Amino acid sequence: MTPAGIASDPASDHHAGDAVSPRSSERSDLDAPVIARLSFLDRFLPVWIILAMAIGIGLGRAIPSLGRHLGAIQVTSGTSLPIFVGLLVMMYPVLAKVRYGQLDSVTRDKKMLLSSLILNWLIGPAVMFALAWLMLPDQPAYRSGLIVVGLARCIAMVLIWNDLSGGDREAAAVLVALNSLFQILMFSFLGYFYLEVLPGWLGLSTVGLHLSIGRIAETVVIFLGAPLLAGFLTRLVGEKTKGRDWYENVLLPRLGPFALYGLLYTIVILFALQGHTITSRPGDVARIAVPLLAYFAIMWFGGFFLGRRLGLGYERTATLAFTAAGNNFELAIAVAIGVFGVTSGEALAGVVGPLIEVPVLVLLVYVALWARRRYYPAHSPEGTRSAR
Repeated sequence: MTPAGIASDPASDHHAGDAVSPRSSERSDLDAPVIARLSFLDRFLPVWIILAMAIGIGLGRAIPSLGRHLGAIQVTSGTSLPIFVGLLVMMYPVLAKVRYGQLDSVTRDKKMLLSSLILNWLIGPAVMFALAWLMLPDQPAYRSGLIVVGLARCIAMVLIWNDLSGGDREAAAVLVALNSLFQILMFSFLGYFYLEVLPGWLGLSTVGLHLSIGRIAETVVIFLGAPLLAGFLTRLVGEKTKGRDWYENVLLPRLGPFALYGLLYTIVILFALQGHTITSRPGDVARIAVPLLAYFAIMWFGGFFLGRRLGLGYERTATLAFTAAGNNFELAIAVAIGVFGVTSGEALAGVVGPLIEVPVLVLLVYVALWARRRYYPAHSPEGTRSAR
């Protein structure tokens, strides 16, 4: 999920371990309310999403021919030009923030690296697959959409939750950069495996679902590969010509909000095209939300428990938990639209994702801070002050 507030926070500092233009994370700030430490845009993200949904539904009812007009110009992957532009605008600022130069530190903590890879690329997709089939056995489109969400590992919003909880910035930076590259390499293979191959092995019905691994790969390359390359080149050229301080203090704050604008624009169009379906079946949104809630809880608490068992310390344990629980809904929405279509149930499932993610992970930040005081007293503000 895209953090609009990271790049726009004027209080940001710039330590070498950060993957994006970071928020101020003085340890004393951990006593401040979590909501107060979110930017205005991020604090009310669920509100903006609901408003975008409402505007989209209103447009769809007011202009019945909107779908025909939007689809008049098709681009690669069968996606209309307006949607194509919105998805690229949504992805590019996120990937311009990643500090790709931090990848050389990946091998510093092999225990954490291996744990994160297992949680993100083995356990996470499998958990979402199981939840989708258990809770939506009669809804193949929503089920497939949730499986796509489970494959899209978080590459940006996790840095907000990590900072708010006092997690390890350098570790989060490395995992974000690594997930960006892994999604290019693995998403299409895992998508085909979980949507077609594994259900066949288990004897589960996938009637009407015919996927091409090439189609998934093409969509991922377009909607992740293109903005990833653009983001990498933007950072490379920007830092080389103007310096890192200008890049992260001047350019990134200007680029950052466009990711949110792209997301909201895409949601407006999605709901303009799906308004009738949504208003006639509001219970479907609730059904999509239930497995998402279960997924966040299982992945976060599982990651936190694993970090404690491995003795990673609070900072890296929190980072492990949040990187395991977060998802890249921008990519999930892009893939769902590119592979299944803008009016598909898969696309709707992707859109519901950020509506649920933000309030749930804010709550989990509070849980992390409680666990910090309960299980890591030496790391709490009180313990730090007493040690001094």
